Amino acid sequence: MVQILGIPVQVLFGQLLLGLINGSFYALLSLGLAVIFGMLNVINFAHGALYMMGAFVAWLLLTHLGIGYWWALLIVPLVVGAFGIVIERLMISRLYHLDHLYGLLLTFGLALVIQGLFRNEFGVSGLPYTIPASLQGGRNLGFMFLPNYRAWVIVASVLVCAATWFAIEKTRLGAYLRAATENPALVGAFGINVPRMITLTYGFGVALAALAGVLAAPIYSVNPNMGSDLIIVVFAVVVIGGMGSILGAIVTGFGLGIVEGLTKAIYPEASSVVIFVIMAIVLLVKPAGLFGRTA
Repeated sequence: MVQILGIPVQVLFGQLLLGLINGSFYALLSLGLAVIFGMLNVINFAHGALYMMGAFVAWLLLTHLGIGYWWALLIVPLVVGAFGIVIERLMISRLYHLDHLYGLLLTFGLALVIQGLFRNEFGVSGLPYTIPASLQGGRNLGFMFLPNYRAWVIVASVLVCAATWFAIEKTRLGAYLRAATENPALVGAFGINVPRMITLTYGFGVALAALAGVLAAPIYSVNPNMGSDLIIVVFAVVVIGGMGSILGAIVTGFGLGIVEGLTKAIYPEASSVVIFVIMAIVLLVKPAGLFGRTA
Protein backbone atom coordinates (compact mmCIF):
# COMPACT_ATOMS: atom_id res chain seq x y z
CA MET A 1 0.00 0.00 0.00
CA VAL A 2 1.37 3.40 -1.02
CA GLN A 3 2.17 5.66 1.93
CA ILE A 4 3.02 9.34 2.34
CA LEU A 5 4.75 10.36 5.58
CA GLY A 6 4.01 6.87 6.83
CA ILE A 7 0.25 7.32 6.27
CA PRO A 8 -1.70 5.23 3.72
CA VAL A 9 -2.53 7.42 0.74
CA GLN A 10 -6.24 6.56 0.96
CA VAL A 11 -6.36 7.78 4.56
CA LEU A 12 -4.42 10.95 3.74
CA PHE A 13 -6.59 11.92 0.79
CA GLY A 14 -9.74 10.93 2.66
CA GLN A 15 -8.87 13.33 5.47
CA LEU A 16 -7.91 15.97 2.91
CA LEU A 17 -11.38 15.64 1.38
CA LEU A 18 -12.98 15.90 4.82
CA GLY A 19 -10.90 18.99 5.48
CA LEU A 20 -12.01 20.58 2.20
CA ILE A 21 -15.66 19.89 3.06
CA ASN A 22 -15.28 21.42 6.53
CA GLY A 23 -13.34 24.27 4.95
CA SER A 24 -16.23 24.90 2.56
CA PHE A 25 -18.55 25.51 5.50
CA TYR A 26 -15.91 27.50 7.39
CA ALA A 27 -15.44 29.73 4.34
CA LEU A 28 -19.16 30.32 3.70
CA LEU A 29 -19.95 31.05 7.33
CA SER A 30 -16.90 33.22 7.98
CA LEU A 31 -17.62 35.07 4.73
CA GLY A 32 -21.09 35.96 6.02
CA LEU A 33 -19.60 37.09 9.33
CA ALA A 34 -16.97 39.17 7.53
CA VAL A 35 -19.59 40.86 5.34
CA ILE A 36 -21.73 41.75 8.36
CA PHE A 37 -18.84 42.94 10.51
CA GLY A 38 -17.21 44.86 7.67
CA MET A 39 -20.40 46.80 6.94
CA LEU A 40 -22.22 46.97 10.28
CA ASN A 41 -19.35 46.54 12.78
CA VAL A 42 -21.55 43.96 14.51
CA ILE A 43 -20.12 40.66 15.76
CA ASN A 44 -23.04 38.44 14.76
CA PHE A 45 -23.05 35.63 17.31
CA ALA A 46 -26.44 34.47 15.97
CA HIS A 47 -24.77 33.29 12.77
CA GLY A 48 -24.56 29.67 13.87
CA ALA A 49 -28.24 29.62 14.83
CA LEU A 50 -29.18 31.08 11.44
CA TYR A 51 -27.06 28.41 9.74
CA MET A 52 -29.02 25.82 11.72
CA MET A 53 -32.27 27.54 10.75
CA GLY A 54 -31.32 27.23 7.08
CA ALA A 55 -30.93 23.47 7.44
CA PHE A 56 -34.26 23.19 9.28
CA VAL A 57 -36.15 25.30 6.74
CA ALA A 58 -34.81 23.03 3.96
CA TRP A 59 -35.96 19.98 5.96
CA LEU A 60 -39.40 21.51 6.57
CA LEU A 61 -39.81 22.39 2.89
CA LEU A 62 -39.00 18.80 1.90
CA THR A 63 -41.02 17.10 4.63
CA HIS A 64 -44.18 19.21 4.62
CA LEU A 65 -44.32 20.82 1.18
CA GLY A 66 -42.42 18.34 -0.95
CA ILE A 67 -40.00 21.05 -2.13
CA GLY A 68 -36.70 19.36 -2.92
CA TYR A 69 -33.07 20.26 -2.55
CA TRP A 70 -32.52 22.33 -5.68
CA TRP A 71 -35.42 24.69 -5.00
CA ALA A 72 -34.37 24.85 -1.36
CA LEU A 73 -31.00 26.26 -2.44
CA LEU A 74 -32.91 29.27 -3.80
CA ILE A 75 -35.82 29.55 -1.36
CA VAL A 76 -34.08 29.00 1.98
CA PRO A 77 -31.52 31.85 1.69
CA LEU A 78 -34.36 34.22 0.73
CA VAL A 79 -36.57 33.13 3.64
CA VAL A 80 -33.85 33.16 6.30
CA GLY A 81 -32.31 36.31 4.81
CA ALA A 82 -35.70 38.03 5.14
CA PHE A 83 -35.82 36.89 8.77
CA GLY A 84 -32.38 38.45 9.23
CA ILE A 85 -33.62 41.72 7.75
CA VAL A 86 -36.45 41.78 10.30
CA ILE A 87 -33.94 41.18 13.11
CA GLU A 88 -31.72 43.97 11.85
CA ARG A 89 -34.57 46.48 11.54
CA LEU A 90 -36.22 45.69 14.87
CA MET A 91 -33.21 45.07 17.09
CA ILE A 92 -29.69 45.44 15.75
CA SER A 93 -30.25 48.85 14.12
CA ARG A 94 -30.85 50.29 17.60
CA LEU A 95 -27.31 49.42 18.70
CA TYR A 96 -25.14 50.97 15.97
CA HIS A 97 -24.24 53.98 18.11
CA LEU A 98 -23.24 51.77 21.06
CA ASP A 99 -20.14 49.70 21.78
CA HIS A 100 -19.56 46.41 19.88
CA LEU A 101 -20.19 44.50 23.10
CA TYR A 102 -23.93 45.31 23.01
CA GLY A 103 -24.32 43.84 19.53
CA LEU A 104 -22.44 40.71 20.57
CA LEU A 105 -24.64 40.28 23.66
CA LEU A 106 -27.83 40.83 21.67
CA THR A 107 -26.92 38.35 18.93
CA PHE A 108 -25.71 35.84 21.53
CA GLY A 109 -29.11 36.09 23.23
CA LEU A 110 -30.86 35.71 19.87
CA ALA A 111 -28.84 32.57 19.19
CA LEU A 112 -29.94 31.05 22.51
CA VAL A 113 -33.58 31.93 21.84
CA ILE A 114 -33.57 30.50 18.30
CA GLN A 115 -31.81 27.31 19.37
CA GLY A 116 -34.15 26.92 22.34
CA LEU A 117 -37.25 27.26 20.17
CA PHE A 118 -36.04 24.66 17.69
CA ARG A 119 -34.89 22.36 20.49
CA ASN A 120 -38.28 22.49 22.16
CA GLU A 121 -40.09 21.84 18.88
CA PHE A 122 -37.87 19.16 17.31
CA GLY A 123 -35.79 17.76 20.16
CA VAL A 124 -32.04 17.17 20.00
CA SER A 125 -31.91 14.02 17.87
CA GLY A 126 -30.80 14.50 14.27
CA LEU A 127 -33.30 14.56 11.42
CA PRO A 128 -32.23 13.00 8.09
CA TYR A 129 -32.16 14.94 4.82
CA THR A 130 -31.76 12.82 1.70
CA ILE A 131 -29.07 13.59 -0.84
CA PRO A 132 -30.75 14.54 -4.15
CA ALA A 133 -30.85 11.67 -6.63
CA SER A 134 -28.73 13.52 -9.19
CA LEU A 135 -25.86 13.80 -6.69
CA GLN A 136 -25.94 10.32 -5.18
CA GLY A 137 -23.10 7.88 -5.74
CA GLY A 138 -19.51 8.80 -6.40
CA ARG A 139 -16.41 8.31 -8.49
CA ASN A 140 -13.46 6.00 -7.95
CA LEU A 141 -10.34 8.09 -8.52
CA GLY A 142 -8.02 5.14 -7.98
CA PHE A 143 -6.42 6.50 -4.83
CA MET A 144 -9.76 7.32 -3.17
CA PHE A 145 -13.55 7.27 -3.61
CA LEU A 146 -15.04 10.73 -4.14
CA PRO A 147 -18.76 11.06 -3.27
CA ASN A 148 -20.55 13.24 -5.80
CA TYR A 149 -22.41 15.29 -3.19
CA ARG A 150 -19.27 16.19 -1.28
CA ALA A 151 -17.58 17.26 -4.50
CA TRP A 152 -20.62 19.43 -5.25
CA VAL A 153 -20.44 21.10 -1.83
CA ILE A 154 -16.81 22.09 -2.42
CA VAL A 155 -17.51 23.41 -5.93
CA ALA A 156 -20.64 25.30 -4.84
CA SER A 157 -18.83 26.91 -1.91
CA VAL A 158 -15.91 28.01 -4.11
CA LEU A 159 -18.29 29.53 -6.67
CA VAL A 160 -20.37 31.41 -4.08
CA CYS A 161 -17.27 32.70 -2.28
CA ALA A 162 -15.66 33.83 -5.55
CA ALA A 163 -18.86 35.55 -6.71
CA THR A 164 -19.22 37.35 -3.37
CA TRP A 165 -15.60 38.51 -3.42
CA PHE A 166 -15.98 39.78 -6.99
CA ALA A 167 -19.22 41.63 -6.18
CA ILE A 168 -17.73 43.39 -3.15
CA GLU A 169 -14.23 44.08 -4.47
CA LYS A 170 -14.75 44.65 -8.20
CA THR A 171 -18.20 46.19 -8.76
CA ARG A 172 -19.73 49.62 -8.24
CA LEU A 173 -22.11 48.23 -5.62
CA GLY A 174 -19.16 46.82 -3.72
CA ALA A 175 -17.41 50.18 -3.93
CA TYR A 176 -20.48 51.85 -2.40
CA LEU A 177 -20.51 49.23 0.38
CA ARG A 178 -16.86 49.76 1.21
CA ALA A 179 -17.23 53.53 1.08
CA ALA A 180 -20.27 53.42 3.36
CA THR A 181 -18.21 51.71 6.06
CA GLU A 182 -15.71 54.59 5.98
CA ASN A 183 -17.94 57.62 5.42
CA PRO A 184 -21.69 56.90 5.35
CA ALA A 185 -22.57 60.61 5.26
CA LEU A 186 -20.58 61.13 2.07
CA VAL A 187 -22.15 58.09 0.39
CA GLY A 188 -25.60 59.32 1.43
CA ALA A 189 -24.83 62.66 -0.22
CA PHE A 190 -24.66 60.83 -3.56
CA GLY A 191 -28.26 59.71 -3.16
CA ILE A 192 -27.51 56.24 -1.78
CA ASN A 193 -29.89 55.02 0.91
CA VAL A 194 -27.24 53.89 3.41
CA PRO A 195 -29.62 52.46 6.05
CA ARG A 196 -31.30 50.31 3.39
CA MET A 197 -27.89 49.20 2.13
CA ILE A 198 -26.90 48.21 5.67
CA THR A 199 -30.12 46.24 6.14
CA LEU A 200 -29.72 44.37 2.86
CA THR A 201 -26.09 43.64 3.68
CA TYR A 202 -27.09 42.01 6.95
CA GLY A 203 -29.75 40.02 5.11
CA PHE A 204 -27.15 38.89 2.57
CA GLY A 205 -24.74 37.77 5.28
CA VAL A 206 -27.53 35.79 6.93
CA ALA A 207 -28.50 34.29 3.55
CA LEU A 208 -24.94 32.97 3.17
CA ALA A 209 -25.29 31.20 6.53
CA ALA A 210 -28.65 29.75 5.45
CA LEU A 211 -27.16 28.53 2.17
CA ALA A 212 -24.41 26.77 4.12
CA GLY A 213 -27.15 25.15 6.22
CA VAL A 214 -28.87 23.75 3.12
CA LEU A 215 -25.56 22.40 1.80
CA ALA A 216 -24.83 20.83 5.20
CA ALA A 217 -28.24 19.19 5.66
CA PRO A 218 -27.55 16.04 3.58
CA ILE A 219 -24.10 15.57 5.14
CA TYR A 220 -24.81 16.20 8.81
CA SER A 221 -27.98 15.42 10.69
CA VAL A 222 -30.31 18.41 10.96
CA ASN A 223 -30.43 19.27 14.66
CA PRO A 224 -30.69 22.42 16.82
CA ASN A 225 -27.09 22.13 18.04
CA MET A 226 -25.39 22.00 14.65
CA GLY A 227 -24.74 25.76 14.65
CA SER A 228 -23.44 26.02 18.19
CA ASP A 229 -20.97 23.21 17.49
CA LEU A 230 -19.52 25.15 14.57
CA ILE A 231 -19.71 28.85 15.38
CA ILE A 232 -16.73 28.94 17.78
CA VAL A 233 -14.45 27.47 15.12
CA VAL A 234 -15.83 29.90 12.53
CA PHE A 235 -15.10 32.88 14.79
CA ALA A 236 -11.54 31.61 15.14
CA VAL A 237 -11.32 31.46 11.34
CA VAL A 238 -12.54 35.06 11.07
CA VAL A 239 -10.04 36.26 13.67
CA ILE A 240 -7.16 34.50 11.89
CA GLY A 241 -8.18 35.88 8.49
CA GLY A 242 -8.82 39.38 9.80
CA MET A 243 -12.11 40.80 11.05
CA GLY A 244 -14.09 42.15 8.12
CA SER A 245 -11.67 40.85 5.46
CA ILE A 246 -13.57 39.14 2.64
CA LEU A 247 -10.49 37.53 1.09
CA GLY A 248 -9.21 36.58 4.53
CA ALA A 249 -12.46 34.79 5.38
CA ILE A 250 -12.40 32.76 2.16
CA VAL A 251 -8.71 31.82 2.06
CA THR A 252 -8.47 31.14 5.79
CA GLY A 253 -11.70 29.11 5.82
CA PHE A 254 -10.53 26.69 3.15
CA GLY A 255 -6.93 26.70 4.36
CA LEU A 256 -7.75 25.88 7.98
CA GLY A 257 -10.18 23.18 6.88
CA ILE A 258 -7.32 21.50 5.01
CA VAL A 259 -4.95 21.96 7.96
CA GLU A 260 -7.53 20.42 10.29
CA GLY A 261 -8.04 17.47 7.94
CA LEU A 262 -4.32 16.79 7.57
CA THR A 263 -3.86 17.05 11.33
CA LYS A 264 -6.47 14.31 11.78
CA ALA A 265 -4.40 12.08 9.51
CA ILE A 266 -0.99 12.91 11.03
CA TYR A 267 -1.75 13.59 14.71
CA PRO A 268 -5.49 13.06 15.43
CA GLU A 269 -5.25 14.13 19.07
CA ALA A 270 -4.42 17.71 18.01
CA SER A 271 -7.15 18.07 15.36
CA SER A 272 -9.68 19.65 17.72
CA VAL A 273 -7.29 22.38 18.90
CA VAL A 274 -5.02 23.07 15.93
CA ILE A 275 -7.16 25.98 14.67
CA PHE A 276 -7.11 27.64 18.09
CA VAL A 277 -3.34 27.17 18.38
CA ILE A 278 -2.95 28.86 15.00
CA MET A 279 -5.27 31.66 16.16
CA ALA A 280 -3.14 32.26 19.26
CA ILE A 281 0.04 32.40 17.17
CA VAL A 282 -1.49 34.78 14.62
CA LEU A 283 -2.78 37.10 17.36
CA LEU A 284 0.69 37.24 18.88
CA VAL A 285 2.43 37.93 15.56
CA LYS A 286 -0.22 39.97 13.73
CA PRO A 287 -3.18 40.95 15.93
CA ALA A 288 -5.15 42.35 12.95
CA GLY A 289 -5.17 38.91 11.31
CA LEU A 290 -3.42 37.58 8.22
CA PHE A 291 -5.45 39.74 5.82
CA GLY A 292 -6.63 42.40 8.25
CA ARG A 293 -5.71 46.02 8.10
CA THR A 294 -3.85 47.56 11.03
CA ALA A 295 -5.69 50.61 12.39
